[in-house]
Amino acid sequence: MSTSHTVSRAAIAVAIAGITASLFSACFPNPGDLVNRGVEEAIEGATGGDVSLGELPADFPTSVPIIDGDITVAAGAGGAEGWVVVITSTTADPVAEAVSELQAAGFSEDTSVSAGGTGAVVYSNAEYLVFVAGEGETVSYTVTAKP
Repeated sequence: MSTSHTVSRAAIAVAIAGITASLFSACFPNPGDLVNRGVEEAIEGATGGDVSLGELPADFPTSVPIIDGDITVAAGAGGAEGWVVVITSTTADPVAEAVSELQAAGFSEDTSVSAGGTGAVVYSNAEYLVFVAGEGETVSYTVTAKP
């Protein structure tokens, strides 16, 4: 299975998990670990990767800085095939903060796009490509190992 296909499956599963968790949270006053565990297991079964709500996957690369905030969803496709992390931050401009941290860690900008309050940027170093996108207080990272 190709890396882009695996990352795409992981991204779709993460989106479904976020919607599902939101729906369950609205239906039950304190769904807690039961819902989180169910969502994690469903995504892990669909993607074969590591999924967690509230923390980074154990194999997430330490050389990729992540801004402070609440980790909504984090998923890894297994090994170094790729990771997706969604964070809610109270920073005034989360994408700018993410860019600043990537630059401080030695990443270089490959391309950027912004329109109507949303922004996206691709940074890379010798090991990883990092796609950062954000709107409002939500920032998502898609990290893949360089070929």
